[in-house]
Amino acid sequence: MHLDALFTNGRFTTLDADRPTARTVGVLGGRVAGLDDDVAGCTADRVHDLHGAPAVPGFNDAHQHLSMRGRRLLQLDLHARAVPTLDALYTAVRERAARLGPDEWLFGAGYDQNKIGAHPTAEALDEAAQGRPVWLEHVSCHMGVASTAAFARAGFTARTGVPDVDGGHVERDADGRAAGLLQETAQHLVTRAFRPTPVDSIVAAIAAGNDKGVTEGITSVTEPGIAAADHVGHGPADLHAFHRAVEEGALTIRTTVMPYMTVLHDAGPVGGGDTWFGLDTGLRSGFGDDRLKIGATKIATDGSLIGRSAHMCCGYHDEPGNSGFLLFDEDRLHSMITEAHRCGWQVAAHAIGDAAIDVVLDAFEAAQAAHPRPDARHRIEHFAVASDEQVRRLVGSGVVPVPQGRFVSEIGDGMITALGPERAARCYRMRSLLDAGAVLPGSSDAPVAHGSPLLGIHDMVNRRTAAGAPLAPAEAVTARQALYAYTVGSAYAEHAEDRKGRLARGMLADFAVLSDDLLAVDPRRIGSLSVGATVIGGRVVHDDGALR
Repeated sequence: MHLDALFTNGRFTTLDADRPTARTVGVLGGRVAGLDDDVAGCTADRVHDLHGAPAVPGFNDAHQHLSMRGRRLLQLDLHARAVPTLDALYTAVRERAARLGPDEWLFGAGYDQNKIGAHPTAEALDEAAQGRPVWLEHVSCHMGVASTAAFARAGFTARTGVPDVDGGHVERDADGRAAGLLQETAQHLVTRAFRPTPVDSIVAAIAAGNDKGVTEGITSVTEPGIAAADHVGHGPADLHAFHRAVEEGALTIRTTVMPYMTVLHDAGPVGGGDTWFGLDTGLRSGFGDDRLKIGATKIATDGSLIGRSAHMCCGYHDEPGNSGFLLFDEDRLHSMITEAHRCGWQVAAHAIGDAAIDVVLDAFEAAQAAHPRPDARHRIEHFAVASDEQVRRLVGSGVVPVPQGRFVSEIGDGMITALGPERAARCYRMRSLLDAGAVLPGSSDAPVAHGSPLLGIHDMVNRRTAAGAPLAPAEAVTARQALYAYTVGSAYAEHAEDRKGRLARGMLADFAVLSDDLLAVDPRRIGSLSVGATVIGGRVVHDDGALR
């Protein structure tokens, strides 16, 4: 038999119970044609020698804002590693502004007030940017800070007349003017001045995110939220931009996109007494192919822990009078989720606080009771602070939890401060979910945290914050469980476990070649491993010298 490609002399971990390891993988038509003896004597158009390097099924990030990650790569980097203090942030803004035209927007992203001491202010940004419009996005994406000129571009001269909005918060100074910080839905008061984003810019961001991801062994992602510029997404042409990126070769990572639920609508009667809630033409979860497809519809129900806007059952440890809030009225959430479920959508609900998790579980259970569906496989994105009872309810309802391992080190110290020691023990649970019978995916929420799956796996196993503090150490998983999450578990979360996540005959030929065996090294070294090559559908999309 003549194949498209042969990958020889490797140490493949297949995650296939019937054949857990292999030395050779043959590829035909983008899928695994066979392993070892199955392909003995076969010829191929392309033969690649791994020279004994270990390889694993391609990493699948179940919750990564790939296009937003790419967008941030093109903006001013405000992560603490780049600007460790508030003064350093203002200096970075001043230096970037000096290279811009007098009326040009300045965009930056990634700052964390927990690490630099405070949020920036409009007044200080005015001075640093010399009057230019500035928008600085928080690392969590749940808030941002605007300069006075940015408010003016949005119609609010001198930061006056800025209204309060449901599901959001406007920080104000002593005179009642907007101080700069806008949280949750209030961000749209300013972001509407520069969104929707032009399609060419979206494609460029997708390309940048893709190029970074393939160097990390990522072969699949789920982009959690597109098309709603006032919530999550660049604008109404997001899907078109992803399609264009595929056509132009800018997007090689297999991508599942989640339309944001607010772009779904009542499309009226469809015959037989039924009505349709969704996108026009009847488009819903599952449409597409292995390159680009429609996944769940995403809805954010609350905010973030480090922003103290996640909806909690009781006050934050360091802000006892604040328990966060829901972004939508509870009745509206129930209605949207029920209608989406009725019309065949998989639903992915962002819920971080324990109170928000109860709201979502109630909605899922009510939707299923009203309109029974087999294997709906709804998801709770983050599932960040959960009780034992909530874990049991989730598993009993067949809901998929999607927590982020990398949060442990990157924002774990801030989460401990927000929650206090008792509730921190229930933060980003993983071991408890597996023990209860849940299928656990792997995800990063990049660019909120670093998108590298190896770094995510490292934190899932080691559970240490940046300061070295243990964060819910009883929730640590093994390296094999973490790898399974980032492959098979993530495939399950997108209804794709029949073709992704394992290296076996008929499965998609996606894998990553590593610098060492992550299942054998000291767990404390996992984060230092590197990706030597990434293969998608039998095609080499990244090679750092591992393949010859």
